[in-house]
Amino acid sequence: MDGKLVQDTQMAVNKGIFDKCYRFDLAKGYISSGLYPYFRPIESAQDPVVVMYGRRVIMVGSNNYLGLANHPKVKEAAIAATMKYGTGCAGSRFLNGTLDIHVQLEEKLARFIGKEAALIFTTGFQVNLGVISALVGKDDVVVLDKLDHASIIDGCRLSYGGLRKFRHNDMEDYERVLADSKGKGTLTVVDGVFSMEGDIVNLPALVKIAKKYGSKIMIDDAHGIGVLGKTGRGTAEHFGLEKEVDLIMGTYSKSLASIGGFIAGDKDIIHYIKHFARPLIFSASPTPASVASVSAAIDIIESEPERIAALWRNTYKMLAGFKGMGFEVGLTESPIIPILVGDDILAFKMAMRLQEMGVFVNVAVSPAVAPGKALVRTSYMATHTDEHLDIVLDAFQKIGKEFGVIQ
Repeated sequence: MDGKLVQDTQMAVNKGIFDKCYRFDLAKGYISSGLYPYFRPIESAQDPVVVMYGRRVIMVGSNNYLGLANHPKVKEAAIAATMKYGTGCAGSRFLNGTLDIHVQLEEKLARFIGKEAALIFTTGFQVNLGVISALVGKDDVVVLDKLDHASIIDGCRLSYGGLRKFRHNDMEDYERVLADSKGKGTLTVVDGVFSMEGDIVNLPALVKIAKKYGSKIMIDDAHGIGVLGKTGRGTAEHFGLEKEVDLIMGTYSKSLASIGGFIAGDKDIIHYIKHFARPLIFSASPTPASVASVSAAIDIIESEPERIAALWRNTYKMLAGFKGMGFEVGLTESPIIPILVGDDILAFKMAMRLQEMGVFVNVAVSPAVAPGKALVRTSYMATHTDEHLDIVLDAFQKIGKEFGVIQ
């Protein structure tokens, strides 16, 4: 084969692997038509009001539930840790990247969650990748709710075990799946609060069924910690079932005002994960600033319980407001309040019109939600004022009528 033919063949192969990239026009079409609601740059902190394109916009698309991401004590802790330890750890936790503040945070998180031990990861996504792939072997089965977060699904893909799903929050179907998996080691992994729909897992029923079939339980409480439970310890505390849940996963990017994540459980299980979770072993260690921020956020949650009360006051106000206007909000039981609109383009149009009116919302379309179930996702903070919320409700009422979503 001559050189030119080899070169032409290689060029054809290389073009083939990238061909899908050049043919991907869907997002470009939305961008050119002004209906693209993603990757919008924000020019200020994640407060109830943010700056976008030089304009002040009310933020109801943030997961900063307790309003701690711009709290002075959290920022001071991050600055102090950076001054002492620098900006990074220059290695993984497994080797040179474990600082004393990493260990201290793990001890604090274990106490806060009510478990023997905790292990921190650099991102919340990595927690689910690392924990599930470390624990689930080739003769095991992971059992998931169909609406579990993408990181849980990807963790299952990295494991060597089987994967079974049950219909969303359907405990009868959950029992059917466990019965079909009898004789195998099973790990049930569910969201505590489902991130798009805002509803809460039926944990009492799930625990009862899991016990019947010997399945271990892991809760992804990314949207539950700082939100649910009398003291903000999440879904298990909300139901009084802390001792019945084997593993609790949490992220820092919501109520804990930083980036990263953790898993908490029995010390022997955490010790095992520490030595087998590839996303932990082969990733750079969490930065000093992020670790110190989380520690400060936990202190504030424990010392200022009124923040959780304020969050729920705002949540109830908005739920009542949306329902009163005739919007469909589904089964939400949390500060995540979706406005169900069905059509993808309608959701895009509503989001961008709301932005024009000074309100930032998120949009979820397939595959984040089922086809034909597009929604405008709103979420609330303890630090929103009644004035902020009234402006949002007024904007939604006008947009809802404009697009025929409400009468």
